[in-house]
Amino acid sequence: MATGPEAGGDALAAGPSTRSAGHAGWIARRLAVSVVVLVGVSILVFVATQALPSDPAVQILGRSAAPEQLDALREQLGLDRPLVEQYLAWAGDLLRGSLGDSLATREPVAAHVGDRAVNTLALVLLSAVIAIPLALLIGTLTAVRRDRPADHATQLVLLVITAIPEFVIGLLLLILLSTTVLPWLPAVAIIPPGESAFSHPKELVLPVLTLVLTVVPYLARLHRAAMVDVLGSEYVQMARLKGLPERLVIRRHALRNALFPAVQGAALTLVYLTGGIVTIEYLFAYPGLGSALASAVQSRDLPVVQGIVLLFAAAYVVFNLAADVLT
Repeated sequence: MATGPEAGGDALAAGPSTRSAGHAGWIARRLAVSVVVLVGVSILVFVATQALPSDPAVQILGRSAAPEQLDALREQLGLDRPLVEQYLAWAGDLLRGSLGDSLATREPVAAHVGDRAVNTLALVLLSAVIAIPLALLIGTLTAVRRDRPADHATQLVLLVITAIPEFVIGLLLLILLSTTVLPWLPAVAIIPPGESAFSHPKELVLPVLTLVLTVVPYLARLHRAAMVDVLGSEYVQMARLKGLPERLVIRRHALRNALFPAVQGAALTLVYLTGGIVTIEYLFAYPGLGSALASAVQSRDLPVVQGIVLLFAAAYVVFNLAADVLT
């Protein structure tokens, strides 16, 4: 049995591997929980859409179809089977990568929402690329100049913006920048199918600006609070006592240690953008998943509703998992 320095060396060698194994096990548990959440969401989505007052057979054939035709189509679609069997068949199609066919266009849901998913992803990523650095900059500057008039004014503005719903922010921007006040930007985002959203920058300005104004106040205040805590810590005070320049203290010691909450906040920002984008897309008629979901709900296109909600749920779970893993 090893004793003395040998035992100590064994303990030190075992330490990192034990921590790595524990971290890997924690990630595996989080992945398992995420899978369970997605399964639960799929069940809720399926049950909720089945409870809607809509008959897919009538949606396809029309109200003038004969009862025999409707019954034959229901049998073909499997709508005459028990609900559990219908769910298992639907879940099996999901595992094979099929989201079903749209009742309105009779094309696969994946093809129906493909371009829209790309447009939504472009909107989310562009908003995040602008909002996250801007929020970190505001949070850092206000923390460094805390309790000064500029800090108090900035916090008041951020608090006021936080209290305004994103839909109202979008409407105000629409009135200000797309009407007779300042008619600079299009009120409706018209992006032809198959074309990239980035090839129509004017159509992106209002949706992106609305999302940025919605997200920045929360993340900026979160980062400011983290920076204030770090700036008051002992190791930052020690760095100042050593005579290091204030910029170096902030960049090397304060900002680096305050980035962990910021990383989690950035991941949660992506979560918020994913969930809140439905309202913004509907407001500006942006051709993304949010507006497609609103249209599908209005027309009772159940496969499209199910597919889009599952895509949003999957993105929500993935971004939450990323926030947990990164922090």
